[in-house]
Amino acid sequence: MPVHQYSDPFEERLSAALHETGGALVNPGAPLTAAGQARGIRLRLRRRATIAGGAASLALVGVGGALLVPWDGTPTPRPSSVAATGSTAKPAYSADDVVRTLQKLLPKGKFSRTEARGTGGKLPPLAVGVFDDGKGEGAISVGLDRIPTDAGKVDPSAQVMPCPDGEQSGLDSCETEVLADGSAITVYQGYEYPDRREDTKAWGADLVTPAGQHVSVVEWNAAAEKGKPVSRPEPPLTTARLKALAAASEWRRIIAAIPEETVQPNPSTPRADPGLQLQRMLAVLRTTLPENLEIVSSGGQEGFAYAVVDDGKGRSYLQVNLQLNMSDAADQLYGSDPETLSDGTRVATSQGPGEKGGEGVVMWTADTMRADGRRVVISAFNSGSQSTAATRAEPALTIAQLRKIALSPQWDVLGG
Repeated sequence: MPVHQYSDPFEERLSAALHETGGALVNPGAPLTAAGQARGIRLRLRRRATIAGGAASLALVGVGGALLVPWDGTPTPRPSSVAATGSTAKPAYSADDVVRTLQKLLPKGKFSRTEARGTGGKLPPLAVGVFDDGKGEGAISVGLDRIPTDAGKVDPSAQVMPCPDGEQSGLDSCETEVLADGSAITVYQGYEYPDRREDTKAWGADLVTPAGQHVSVVEWNAAAEKGKPVSRPEPPLTTARLKALAAASEWRRIIAAIPEETVQPNPSTPRADPGLQLQRMLAVLRTTLPENLEIVSSGGQEGFAYAVVDDGKGRSYLQVNLQLNMSDAADQLYGSDPETLSDGTRVATSQGPGEKGGEGVVMWTADTMRADGRRVVISAFNSGSQSTAATRAEPALTIAQLRKIALSPQWDVLGG
């Protein structure tokens, strides 16, 4: 029986930002595609990455012509037909406003083949295009969104894209810092393909403000994320330029104009404070692991935790996902006749190849769903990272051990 599994949040958000188009939800490594289509469920981090950083191919497939409209560089609010909460109408920014803002903030050069979304649609704003500073073309995507919050503020450090640990990164560099205004920003230099089978580089910046404004910038050293040859050694913008572009105040004015109905909280992920939730998940994972395993590194974010473990025979990557209110997707996930325990818990296990391209990597998974819709999925790999070559014949945990961890009652008190 196929078992669908989410992956670590950095890879999900980076993958979504690089591969998905115009807000579509297709995660090419480990989708919950059928369930997502059936319920319209999107993990919040995946949704943010998709609609904010993605859609490069939307613009780069042939919307031709450089942007030549005279403009002073300041986005101009337009009267909006979409009312905000209550009776107060918010100003609107058109797709042209958004793409012009990006053009203004770029260094000297030609910006062409552009496409954009404004604040008046069902999907948050974005602007994409091809920039050439005279040293070759590079695709650039800027996406804007707002993180839903009940309290009016968020913890930027808990919401910004995390830099993964050591072997997990597949990056040349990654740094997260807190700016003077309290915003958190991650700037990274990576690759379109984690296994580097092509030379296409993908660099980006991910920023979250205390007010929940989210800006995601991604650039490539080719005229498109895929399907175009490398046109320059590196993407056009340096890390300093990426940081300045993501932190520009112009984006925050546009994000403030996004209608409330565009920002959709996700009911399927745990609602607890992300930092506390992660620590609780890691605590459960530590107490349920076999005693012969040493934890080399660990981390995660909001409903996801990972650990690299070693039993003396080599490192093994372990990941666990916790999702709530998934009952409506049970049939798509487990089929019409799954193994069902006496308490109503559905169980499925699988053993197959890894999904991130690492040579010889295998993934063993135990996927469980309680009667109340609480889903716990745990996978182990025969490598210290999903995207690097296998370092041992099998994962450090057996299917029976993974199953036992996933069925532990300790998971049942998390996520409330």
